[in-house]
Amino acid sequence: MNPAKVDRNRLERLTDLPNVGPAIANDLRLIGVKSPLDLADRSPVELYHTLSSIKGRRQDPCVLDIFISLVRFIDGEEPRPWWEYTAERKKTFGI
Repeated sequence: MNPAKVDRNRLERLTDLPNVGPAIANDLRLIGVKSPLDLADRSPVELYHTLSSIKGRRQDPCVLDIFISLVRFIDGEEPRPWWEYTAERKKTFGI
């Protein structure tokens, strides 16, 4: 969902989260995330590596940006577009 349209009081489905459409929702389910609150206190890097392992190949680094945005949102930050995390991802994780 577009971060500008997210309503923190209506987080029933994965697609209610910022930056999540059907494809990312399916990826989240693959790694055991069934509801938005399943992302609380999770490591975006672990989620990324788990998805890469399950799919048998390294995922696009932008997926890590999305996972960072999701965990930060669930942990209380305002919803932001995933690309706002790209510079941080590159600097912090070198991916």
